[in-house]
Amino acid sequence: METSPNYYYYFPIFLCFTFIAYKILGRRWINRHHDPPLPPSPTALPLIGHLHLLKPPLNISLQTLLSRHGPVLFLRFGRLPALVLSSPAAVEECFTKHDVVFANRPKSMSADHFTYNYRSYVWAPHGELWRGLRRFSVSEIFGPRALLRSAAVRQQEVAALLRRLLAESRSCSGGGDGKLGAATDGAVVNLKFLLSILTVNVMMRVAVGWRCVEEDEAGTAEEKRKFQEFKDRFYPNLGLTVCDFFPVLRAIGYGGIERKMVGLMKERDEYFRRLVDRVLAERRRRRREDSDDGATGCGEVKSVAEILLSLRESDPGFYTDEVVHSTISMMFIAGTETTSITLEWAMALLLNHPQAMQKLQTEIDDTVGVHNRLINEHDIPNLPYLKCVVNETLRLYPPAPFLLPHSSSEDCTVKGYRVPKGTTLMVNVWAMQRDPQLWEQADEFLPERFESSARPVAEEGCKYAPFGMGRRSCPGAGLGMGLVSLALGSLVQCFEWEKKEKVGGEDMSADFGIALSKKMALEAKCVPRCDVVKLILSNV
Repeated sequence: METSPNYYYYFPIFLCFTFIAYKILGRRWINRHHDPPLPPSPTALPLIGHLHLLKPPLNISLQTLLSRHGPVLFLRFGRLPALVLSSPAAVEECFTKHDVVFANRPKSMSADHFTYNYRSYVWAPHGELWRGLRRFSVSEIFGPRALLRSAAVRQQEVAALLRRLLAESRSCSGGGDGKLGAATDGAVVNLKFLLSILTVNVMMRVAVGWRCVEEDEAGTAEEKRKFQEFKDRFYPNLGLTVCDFFPVLRAIGYGGIERKMVGLMKERDEYFRRLVDRVLAERRRRRREDSDDGATGCGEVKSVAEILLSLRESDPGFYTDEVVHSTISMMFIAGTETTSITLEWAMALLLNHPQAMQKLQTEIDDTVGVHNRLINEHDIPNLPYLKCVVNETLRLYPPAPFLLPHSSSEDCTVKGYRVPKGTTLMVNVWAMQRDPQLWEQADEFLPERFESSARPVAEEGCKYAPFGMGRRSCPGAGLGMGLVSLALGSLVQCFEWEKKEKVGGEDMSADFGIALSKKMALEAKCVPRCDVVKLILSNV
C-alpha cells in the first residue's frame, strides 16, 4: 500500500525560503515603491545582515563598499541599522540641517556600563543634562579661559619630557657633564611610551591635580606598573560588541563580555572614590593653611575635580557622584590616547620627510631663537608651518577614523534617501580626508597644502573634519591641538632626530579601530642640539 508523502517535513524549508526571499526581494520591492527610498545597500544575509562584508581593516572594507554603492550607504549589523557616509555634502547635511536629529549617541552594552547611566558629556542624550554638562565643560575644561589656566601644566610636563630625553641621550653619548659627543651620538628612545606618559600626566594634573607617574620614577619598574594600571582601566573603548548586534547573546552572557565590563567598572568606581577622597583631603588641608596664614588661595589653579566638588556644595542635585566620576573618566579616556597617537604619527611623518623636519626647525629657530628660550604656547600662532604639520597629520591619520557614532532620533531624509529613526550614523572621515577627488596627492604628506591663505582649514568644510562637526563635535579639540603643537615644536626645537634604521622608511601601518593607533611603536634616535641643552636644564 502506497503512503502519501508527509508534507509537514517540507514546511520548515518553505518557511526558510520565504524568509530569505522576503529579506532579499521584499526590501527591493519596498524601496522601489517607497518615497523616498532607503540608501543603496548590498545584499544582506538573514540575521547577520552585512556583517559578513566587514573584514579587517575596517576602513578598507567600508571604503570598498562605498566605492561600489556610492558615498551614502545603508548597512545592517545584526539588528542595528547604520548609515555610512563618505560624502562631504551628505555629512554637512547631517550636521547642519539635521544636527538636532543626529545629536544623540547610540546605546550599547559598553555605554550602559561605562558612562555612569549616560551622564558623561560625550555620551549623554541631547537635552538639559547635556546642556548643563556642556556649559561646565566649556567654562572649566576646554574653553579659552580654562586652557589659559592649565597652560602652565602643559608647559611643565613638556619640559619634564625634554629633560628625560636629554638625560637618556647624555647617558648614551657619555656627555655626563653636558658636553655631548659627536653628532652621531645619541639615544634610541621609545617615543610611543614617552608620549603616552606625557599625555597621561597632563590629563591627570588637569583633572585631579597630580601626576600619574612622578619624574623621579622615570625609567623604573614603578613607572611601567603605574602606566599599565592606568592603561588597563581607561584605554578600553566604548565600541560596539557582538552582543549589541545580537541581543540574545547578551542575555546568555556570551563570552563573559558583560561580566568583564562590570568588573572593570567596579574597579574604576573604587579608583575614582580614592581620587575624590584625596582631592577632598587636599582641599581641607589648603583651607586650614589659608586660614592660618590669612591667605585666600585665589592664585592657585584648581583641578577639574576640585571645581566639581565645589559646585556640588551649591547644586548637589546636578553635580552628583555620577557626574563627577563621568567627567574625570571622559578626560582620561578621550584626552590621553588620542593625543599621544597624534603626536606619534606627526613625529613618524617628520622622520620620513626630513625636509619637512628641517623646514619646521628653521621656522622655530627664526621665530623663537636657538639661544633665547624654549617654545611656549604663545608662540604657536606665530608658527604657521607647525600648524600645517599638525593639520596634515590629522588629515592623514585622524585619531578617530570614523568619529564617534551618532543616532537618529526621528526619521529624516539625507541626500534624497530615507533614514529611519534609530539609525546609527558612521562618518568615514578617514576616507574623505584621503579622497583623491577632494585632495591633490591625497596619500602624500604635504603640510604645504594648508599654507595657502585661500584655503584655510575653516573653509575646508566637511572634507576635513578630524574632530567632527556640529553640536556633538569633539569638545577637547583646543586642548589636544595645543598640547600636540607645544610638544611637537619642543621636540623639533631641542633635538636632532633620525630614524632608528637608516634603510627604508618608518613603518606607517595602522591599527584601525575606535582610535587609529600606529601598529609599530615609534622608536627614533635623538641627539640634543648643543645650543638648547642649558635651556632644557634651566626648566626644572
